[in-house]
Amino acid sequence: MSKPIVHGGGVTEAAALFGGNPTDWLDLSTGINPNPVALPDIPISAWHRLPDRHLVDAARQAAARYYRCNSGQPVPVPGTQSVIQLLPRLVPSGRRIAIFAPTYGEYARVFSLAGYAVDAISSPDQLTPDHGLAIVVNPNNPTGRAYPPSELSALAKQLEKSGGLLLVDEAFGDAQPDLSIVPVAAGHDNLIVFRSFGKFFGLAGLRLGFVIATDAVLSNFAEWLGPWSVSGPALVISRALMEGGTAPVQAAILERKAGLDTVLRQAGLSIIGGTVLFTLIDHPRAEQLHEQLCHSHVLTRKFSYAPTWLRIGLAPDAAGDTRLEDALRLADLA
Repeated sequence: MSKPIVHGGGVTEAAALFGGNPTDWLDLSTGINPNPVALPDIPISAWHRLPDRHLVDAARQAAARYYRCNSGQPVPVPGTQSVIQLLPRLVPSGRRIAIFAPTYGEYARVFSLAGYAVDAISSPDQLTPDHGLAIVVNPNNPTGRAYPPSELSALAKQLEKSGGLLLVDEAFGDAQPDLSIVPVAAGHDNLIVFRSFGKFFGLAGLRLGFVIATDAVLSNFAEWLGPWSVSGPALVISRALMEGGTAPVQAAILERKAGLDTVLRQAGLSIIGGTVLFTLIDHPRAEQLHEQLCHSHVLTRKFSYAPTWLRIGLAPDAAGDTRLEDALRLADLA
């Protein structure tokens, strides 16, 4: 069995290695809004009862409007990682898997463990009729590479000719709605879209995502996940927040992103990509820089496949920016 992928958010492990209380660390290793939005009122019945059908229906209707679906309604799932684990069930054995790389590593890991041949590609020209599924994270994690909906639509049509599926993971898409393929998804029966709820709203611990696809695919996921896979409180929260105004959330994220990038540029670091929720830098001694920041109890995200990269997330406030600035000043960036 392959080793688990080291993701962001491992503050407990970092504190065990470098000292300090995990709660005192500045965790910049994730791509999550550092300022969780205020929770709506949650009726006690949502805690007391198993999730009633009307809660599921209300969340699906709110998600359809929020994601601008032109037909059908998204299905809520307990985090998109839960359905990534199920993807091999959709692809016939013997077909190859194409992943626009580098990107979120769980896709390649899940398919490799299931016995599929996985091809890391960088261009639609590399797709072949042998590919039963192509995966695009848009905008991409960690590079920020982005494809407009028109190019993704063309990619879906290309795959359809050989019976292939296209999965578009829009986990970081809330802040860039013009990149979403969802408004034209109804024209592609071979298209699956994953949306993450917790990143934009700062509620990753809620473990909630949505899947947009044909009724047949959605029915399969619902059956495989089983009944009551998403909690009643999560359904209530998602409906309320998706029906509320998100402009203040967007503005606050952009303000925090500007603060982060200012600190990085003033430190002379090379910004090579990212999204509004994180920035990717290139540094010849990125691993050493990561470790030096850990000594200041600031956690960033390094990559085994790209030893010169660091992904740095948003601090919750200007004081966090200053703390990162001070830690970078102590580090040896030469």
